[in-house]
Amino acid sequence: MKEEKVKKIVRKRYGNVAKNSSSCCASSDSSCGCTPVTSGDISRKIGYSEEELSSVPEGANLGLGCGNPIALASLKEGETVLDLGSGAGFDCFLAAKKVGKKGKVIGVDMTPEMLDKGRANANKGKYTNVEFRLGEIENLPVADKSVNVIISNCVINLSPNKRQVFKEAYRVLTPKGRLMVSDIVLLDELPKELKENAQAYTSCISGAELKEKYLNFIKEAGFKEVKVIDETNFPSDFITSDTSQELVKTLGISAEKTKEIGKSIVSIKVSAIKH
Repeated sequence: MKEEKVKKIVRKRYGNVAKNSSSCCASSDSSCGCTPVTSGDISRKIGYSEEELSSVPEGANLGLGCGNPIALASLKEGETVLDLGSGAGFDCFLAAKKVGKKGKVIGVDMTPEMLDKGRANANKGKYTNVEFRLGEIENLPVADKSVNVIISNCVINLSPNKRQVFKEAYRVLTPKGRLMVSDIVLLDELPKELKENAQAYTSCISGAELKEKYLNFIKEAGFKEVKVIDETNFPSDFITSDTSQELVKTLGISAEKTKEIGKSIVSIKVSAIKH
């Protein structure tokens, strides 16, 4: 799919998520074909603590992540943090508590509905050190060398130009600035019919890159000490998800093949430093 088409599809999908306050599998509605599960359930499963879940405004956590980048970012008081694809602000608000009043958190998202939700949550929680900006992560509305830490949670895989995302991340980080992202990558190539499926793309599957290619994009941007901190199979319930069911019914991919595809999808947490 072409870049503009991909962005249009992603913007529409996540605009709807913002309006409905949840994704399909983060709702109590089982009509979509997935097991009913709350956003809290999803977040606990990928590493968020009860304290973190209870410390943010209601509606900030939409259950869209694939890891907890805050847990590994080692944020310090007074630092400036940038969240790529900030959504309703969940990770921004957690980061805001760590950097304190002397610090600052900037959330960038290309979906106006998500920005509205994030800003409303910031007002609700009285966060004075959090700011949300409209923009694309391939062209960040952020000044050069102005950010100490960049975080991102299951968003970069949605970009059709990941190489440019990491170049932009490098540009806006200060020297010794840190990158900490949780994302979806592949261990094997996906079937062509799946890579061209819009629903699979917005479900963080078909837009994912091969693991080594993803890591090379980070290195090519100039980052050093690129490390995979954690790697887990994700999503573990892929076979029962609505996306999986569509593959079996619409694309003619067998249940057995779908199971194999599921094994090649992993969630990784990656750290890197700008020297």
